[in-house]
Formats: sequence, structure tokens, C-alpha cells
Amino acid sequence: MHKKRPKHLALHLIKLPLPGIVSILHRISGLMLFCALPLLLLALQYSLRSIETYTRLIEILGHPFVKIMSLGLLWAFLHHFCAGLRYLAVDLHWVSDLAQVRSSSRAVMIISLALTVFAGAQLW
Repeated sequence: MHKKRPKHLALHLIKLPLPGIVSILHRISGLMLFCALPLLLLALQYSLRSIETYTRLIEILGHPFVKIMSLGLLWAFLHHFCAGLRYLAVDLHWVSDLAQVRSSSRAVMIISLALTVFAGAQLW
């Protein structure tokens, strides 16, 4: 049983299925939300402290780079929410066979991106 196995996997050549991509993006979006939590709490504090800090916060949030970062956080929240609902459905055995798993993964990607575009267009 001496099989010749590769010593180094070429990770860029491995084709990951869509449910695997959704899983990785779920983890990345959760990390993004966790890392942004102090900034979001700081923004909440500035919005509630006084009218001067509120107007300064509005100026900062109007910057194009901050808008793009906010759009990324919006996507992270919406994707994490939709994927979390998908995982809840899988855990409750509402989604059981492979076709349903793949279609629910596709739905998570489409719905989260569509909601991000819709909400981002409203907020921009």
C-alpha cells in the first residue's frame, strides 16, 4: 500500500463546490462583522453623544472609501444572515438531499447579493 501521494497540494487547482464556497464566505463574513464591531459601536457612540459628533460622523460616512467599506459590511451581514438561515434549515433536516443543498447555496448567493445591491443603492 505504498501510494504515491502529493507532498504539496496545489490549492489553486482544487475545484470547490458551491456549498463549500458559501461555507467559507460565511466564516469570512462572520470575521468581518466581528472585526468591525468596535467601529460600529464607536459610530453609535458618536451618533448619540452630541450634535457636533453626529455631524462629524455624517461627514466621515459620506466619504467614498467609507461608503465602499459600509457596502462590504452590509454584504457581510446579509450573507451571514442568509447563510445562517440555510444552515438552520440543514440542521432541522428541512434541506436533506444534495440537490436541495446546492440550490439553497445558490439561493444564498443570489439573495445576499441582490439584497446588498438593493440596499446599497438605497443608501448610496
